[in-house]
Formats: sequence, structure tokens, C-alpha cells
Amino acid sequence: MAGLKDTRPPFSGLSAKSPQELFGALPTPCYILDEAALHRNGEILAGVARRTGCKILLAQKAFSNYDLYPALAPYLAGTEASGLYEARLGAEEMPGKETHVFCGAYREEEFEELLQYADHIVFNSPRQLEKFGPAVKKAGKSAGLRINPECSTQEGHGLYDPCAPGSRLGTTRAQWDEKMTPELIRLLDGLHFHTLCEQDSDALELTLDAVKKRFGDILPRMKWLNFGGGHHITRPGYDIPRLERCIRAAQQEWGVEVYLEPGEACALNAGYLAARVLDVLQNGETRLAILDASAACHMPDVLEVPYCPPLYGAGRPGERPYPFRLGGPTCLAGDVIGDYSFDAPLREGDLLLFGDMAIYTTCKNNTFNGMPLPGIFVLRSDGRLHCLKAFGYTDFKCRLGS
Repeated sequence: MAGLKDTRPPFSGLSAKSPQELFGALPTPCYILDEAALHRNGEILAGVARRTGCKILLAQKAFSNYDLYPALAPYLAGTEASGLYEARLGAEEMPGKETHVFCGAYREEEFEELLQYADHIVFNSPRQLEKFGPAVKKAGKSAGLRINPECSTQEGHGLYDPCAPGSRLGTTRAQWDEKMTPELIRLLDGLHFHTLCEQDSDALELTLDAVKKRFGDILPRMKWLNFGGGHHITRPGYDIPRLERCIRAAQQEWGVEVYLEPGEACALNAGYLAARVLDVLQNGETRLAILDASAACHMPDVLEVPYCPPLYGAGRPGERPYPFRLGGPTCLAGDVIGDYSFDAPLREGDLLLFGDMAIYTTCKNNTFNGMPLPGIFVLRSDGRLHCLKAFGYTDFKCRLGS
């Protein structure tokens, strides 16, 4: 996954202007969401949907800045959610569109409310289908079951592999044969699998072969098949023709409606994180710069994936004459954004701009160490900057008590 991130064009939306020209007056740290980039991603996704007849959903777990949903809504069939709150957000902020939800296990006290928002509800196990499926059908909604095709296509990223041995996600064929009675099968409208993470369509093709091998006899009885997320459709070089062949093959062989629910692809390279250098120091041979932005708090995927985010005007270590290790201001020793090299030494007050910061940032950030949440700005398609949200002490405090 880290390798794929290096192929993205994260700063093409700057239109050849420098970060200082565009964002120098903004308070840092702050996120800037690129409206024009969202439109460009949407156009690519809409093209796939138009040519194949599939339906594409926004996976809100990657991008849930709902003020920008109007930029994506014209291109999408709706939203995908991971629980009650995201389902409500999708239903309220992309009205008139479909709302799909998958959760590893649903809470009984929330399920009646969930039925008010979701059109398609996908269960993780036969037991959950047995418990909640009748209520889904009574409400006139569509019920699905997540399957596990037991086909791992990711090496070295077990954290993101739902097909790893002992995975809690999805129903294997052995579990199906043991637990799925004719009565439970009659509750189902569709099947869902989600096995990819930032991958190309060759991995999808391999996965579909495994789906066919294990569940091909069941799929003709279904109305729909959801390919899940992890499809890097809007990344340059992604093999869209192969993706479309996969979609058409499923439609023709099993007679199902096909859904895809990418998250990253919807908002890939559609945002930035602006930060400033607070201090510069040296420890032995290592030059260090402390920023007002934190990997742990403001870009948690840098530590969780892990990966080194793109940085405007910087190179890999050794590419440029001045190497620096960039870190955040928190007490976590590992709060390190990455090692970079520059054409000139960094100085206190320098503005730095990280790319591809629309995804898994604003929806995952936190206030560890009392770090302030970065403000959120929008770079409109006409070049105007708009402050979407500013945060302060109250936002930190209200999470912790009355």
C-alpha cells in the first residue's frame, strides 16, 4: 500500500501556485479540501457506472465531510456506512440516494432507528441475519450477508486483510454450509465482500475467481452483489477496463446488480494539510523539525498503515541536500511524520503542505495531549477559500465530560 501512495499526483490541484501563495494566510495546522478534485474523481467514477450500469457508493469511513457531499452526489448512487451514525449522516446529507450499511455486529437498541435511514443492511454472520433479518424484510429494506472468499491479495498488511486466517469479517463457505438454513437464505437479497485496500483491478479479478469458486452456486439466487471498497479507481494508472470487465462478468454470469463502495477513490488527492515549523534541532546526525501538526493526532493513518505522506517541494531522503525528520509536538516518541529532504534548510515558521489529506484525516483525528483539532477549509472550484469549521478548547473539553 505504501508504494501505491507514491504514484499519486497530490498537488495537481494547486494550479502551479505555491502553498505560500494559496494558503500562507491560513492558521495552521489546517486541512484544505479541494472541491475541483472531488469533481474530477466523481467524473471518473460516474464514467464507470455509466458504461457498466453498476452503482457506486461513497464509503463515509474514508471521507465524511458532508458539506462537500453536493460535489460528489451527482456522480454517485449513495453512501455506505459502518453503523448508525454514518447511516444517518448519509441519509440526511445525500437525500434521495441509497444508504447502505455494514457492521460487524449491530446493537439491538439501535436497530429500529437504523431501519429509518438504511436501504440495504448487510450482516456479518448467519446469527446476525437470523436475529435482525426478519425486521429488515418487514420494513421493506434489502438484506445482505458479507462473505469471506478466503482470498488474500495483500502481503505484509494483515491489519487490512479481511481474509487473513481467523478473520472476524465475513462468512466463509464452511460457515455458510453449517449455519445457513433455507429460511435464512430466503431472507437474503444480496451478498457483499470487501477484501481490497488501495489495490488495482487485478486483485479484484483474482478475488472474483475465489467468490465464484466458493459462492458461485448461490449468487444466481441473489439480486445484487457488492464488491466492497479498496478499489483505487481514480489513481492514475488504475486499470479501469479490467474493472469494467469484472463488473460485466458478474452481471452476465449471475444476473445481479453490482455495487462498489470505494472511499479513498472518491476523495483521493482532494485535500491538503498545512503546517508550520515550530522548532529545528539536531540529534547526532539527524536533523529534526517539530511541526504544529501531529501524525498521531492529525494524520493517524501515517502511523497505522504506515506510510510517508507526500510533501510539496520535498524529496525522499538523499534526493536533496538537506535531510530532515519531521515530527509532531506531542509526547509520543513515535509521533514522526517521516524523513524528507529539501533544497534549503528548514527554518522556524516555514509553511509545509502535505498532500492527499482529505481521506482518513478529518474523520479519524483526535485530541491526544490536548492537541487542537485543525480547522477545515475548502478550496472552491473557482479558487475561493472558505472556512468550513474552526475548533477550539470547547471541542476538546466537551468530549471528556459535562
